[in-house]
Amino acid sequence: MRKILVAAAVLLAAPAATGCGSGGSGGAPEDDTPKIPRTASGSLEHLAEEAGCRPDIQTDAAEIRQANCGAGKGRYILATFSTDKGQAQWFDEANDYGGVYLVGPKWIAVGGAAQLTKLRGRLGGTLEKPASHHTGSSGGGGHEAGRLSGYEGRR
Repeated sequence: MRKILVAAAVLLAAPAATGCGSGGSGGAPEDDTPKIPRTASGSLEHLAEEAGCRPDIQTDAAEIRQANCGAGKGRYILATFSTDKGQAQWFDEANDYGGVYLVGPKWIAVGGAAQLTKLRGRLGGTLEKPASHHTGSSGGGGHEAGRLSGYEGRR
């Protein structure tokens, strides 16, 4: 079930993430980067309130709670975890899909780079673009560490 949740979260965010490559590698381009507040913590509902989101809860399980927030290009997923270990396992599996993540204590947001940069101004946290882990089955390309396009061609 966890792999399905991870895949759904990443697939939902992939169109937004692949369309946001204008800033190059890291840092915010010219748009005014918000000051980074102290990293938020708490329940899914608390984090959603801090983010200015009305959460559409998709998963409500003991180990993970997950909600859709926003609409259109501003859409992102907010997930909370009952344990640090559960968060780490989810993130390890999600790394295989590439993408951009905003990570805090026992929570992760998945979405486009621009949206997560804005969200970071409300929730704090760390923006992460994990290395793409190619299995060799895609045919010739090398590693595309940290690039948003590393998701292309994956299932």
